[in-house]
Amino acid sequence: MRTGRVRPKGGGPGWSGESEEASGHMETTSQTTSRAVAQEPAAESGQQVPSARRTVDGYLLAPFPWYGLDEAFTGPRWLMQVGTAADGVVEHGSIGHGEEPSVRNEATEDREKFAVVVTVAANPSRRSADGTGLLEATSVSSAAWLAGVGLLTFTWPGQMDHSLRDDWLEQQTETAWALADDLAGPAWSTLSLPVDGVPTPFHYRESEFGWVLAGSTEAGVHVGAYGRGMSAYGLGFAVVKDIGQYA
Repeated sequence: MRTGRVRPKGGGPGWSGESEEASGHMETTSQTTSRAVAQEPAAESGQQVPSARRTVDGYLLAPFPWYGLDEAFTGPRWLMQVGTAADGVVEHGSIGHGEEPSVRNEATEDREKFAVVVTVAANPSRRSADGTGLLEATSVSSAAWLAGVGLLTFTWPGQMDHSLRDDWLEQQTETAWALADDLAGPAWSTLSLPVDGVPTPFHYRESEFGWVLAGSTEAGVHVGAYGRGMSAYGLGFAVVKDIGQYA
């Protein structure tokens, strides 16, 4: 059941670099905050996200610990983007592992092997800094939705015309939102993975585009993850001791 959340308007993140969603901010309204958002997609041409948007500064401002894959993962690690509330406080962000994904037509291009970890601050519902509205509480569903939409931003179904992708993204984003709202539903299974060495239950689902999972940690944050080409079953998560190593 939704608790004070507003359905994403305009289909959610990933439409263009000019959208509010793609800016990485949470929108505050007079009633509630509408949504936390996922990171910007790579350019539709297949180019990677410009490194200028991948500075470590925003991550260092977060009042919560970041999570990534644990030391068992020995591949490349890289920054993505943080998201802030209307008052500028960092509330979530993503860091990548493996091959940096780009938006590619899966019918003609090999798909990269990657896993992205999303960290979301566990916040209660609270009044915004300017007093004009309420910032919505975050939950495991918040992490599940961010992860679900994050996977979509790097997905281009085969045989899909360029002009149809926005419509497809809107439809799939609505589906991701509905699935995140129903973590007890049949689309999800339970997967136990180590978090800081402690077995932790996660909600897990697979699709033709990849996998998504979400859970909570003892460090006061929710963790979501998505990827493809890398099995989720062998992953473990741990607090990032030095986020600068991802830069």
